[in-house]
Amino acid sequence: MKIVVCIGSSCHIKGSRQVVEKLQRLIAEKNLGDKIELGGTFCMGQCQKGVCVTVDEEFCSVTPDTVEEFFETKVLAAL
Repeated sequence: MKIVVCIGSSCHIKGSRQVVEKLQRLIAEKNLGDKIELGGTFCMGQCQKGVCVTVDEEFCSVTPDTVEEFFETKVLAAL
């Protein structure tokens, strides 16, 4: 599984760094480093939708406050 987080300026202002850090922690806690590739990219062209994240190319909008829910519903559910 590949998770890509936008680190462009708009998403950075909305908390992309915190989203990345929380995802790194959750992946490590669940020992999923061998199953999940976490990466970053610049603008995905949907700046108004918050921190832009794709999971195997499916677009999601995430905030630092919704990372855990996103991880459970979109990531763990798909593994």
